[in-house]
Amino acid sequence: MNTPSNVPPAPPLESRVAAPPIKAANDLMYWSIRRELWENRSITIAPLAVAAFALFILLMTAFGLPHKMRNLPTLDAAKRHAAVVSHFSVAPTVIMVTTILVGIFYSLDALYGERRDRSILFWKSLPVSDLTTVLSKAAIPLVVLPLIGFALSVATQLILLLWSMVVLMGSGMSPAPLWAELRLLEMPVTEVYGIGVFTLWHAPMYGWLLLVSAWAKRTPILWAVLPIVVISVVERVTFQTSYFGSLMMYRFMGAMTAAFNVKATAKGHYEIIDRFDQLNPLKFLGTPGLWLGLLLAAAFLAAAVRLRRYREPI
Repeated sequence: MNTPSNVPPAPPLESRVAAPPIKAANDLMYWSIRRELWENRSITIAPLAVAAFALFILLMTAFGLPHKMRNLPTLDAAKRHAAVVSHFSVAPTVIMVTTILVGIFYSLDALYGERRDRSILFWKSLPVSDLTTVLSKAAIPLVVLPLIGFALSVATQLILLLWSMVVLMGSGMSPAPLWAELRLLEMPVTEVYGIGVFTLWHAPMYGWLLLVSAWAKRTPILWAVLPIVVISVVERVTFQTSYFGSLMMYRFMGAMTAAFNVKATAKGHYEIIDRFDQLNPLKFLGTPGLWLGLLLAAAFLAAAVRLRRYREPI
């Protein structure tokens, strides 16, 4: 029997063996993240709802902008800048806090929920490893929610800027002072930097919550908070110190002093961050707390993978 001469040669063995697993792994991670977005609509709905509400309030308060602009000549440079920019910094702050809260509650339920409703039996029947599943869930607070927060922050600021210009021109005033005070090129960069800094700084927190979610048989929020409270109380009663509580507070808010050149005021507030010279990435990358936190987050996620592998439905 003769072999047809027009049959194309077979591809090299390396391409037939090595390429599909890489593509399959990427596809599994992509669709695992899509699954989390489909099953947890609050990931997108909650930040969007908060952004819409904050934008509505800011659009209403923008009617007082002409009065504020008339008083600008009576203020010094720092107060003049703060008076204008503070109106545009509210929405990003509120949206970022919302994404952090959504990430906390999502992480607490991410692995616990599939054991509670016994859907873990179905998901384990699919060719998706426990590592891929846990990493896809960790990607929600570490990647997806920060991206959603940044997109909503920029969108609300642009809408507010356009509306403020309309209000000023409708009052017979020029929007030039508004443009002079807003640092339109620096603001998006500082927002990206700030979101990235807080995401990396809070990574061990999300890792811990995912670990508790994979372990707890009920009320994971109690098991996530109880050890911290117990350790703080025991330390306070036994040694009359509060080092552990200070460490927890540093882990939650320490990114401000580790990554930015800003100082808190007497009331505990920080100045508006919208300049490049307020960012200190070298100091942040050289902070031991960052790398220790990332190592701890990796250990928590590794433990969560192992627990999911052997944990039974509730």
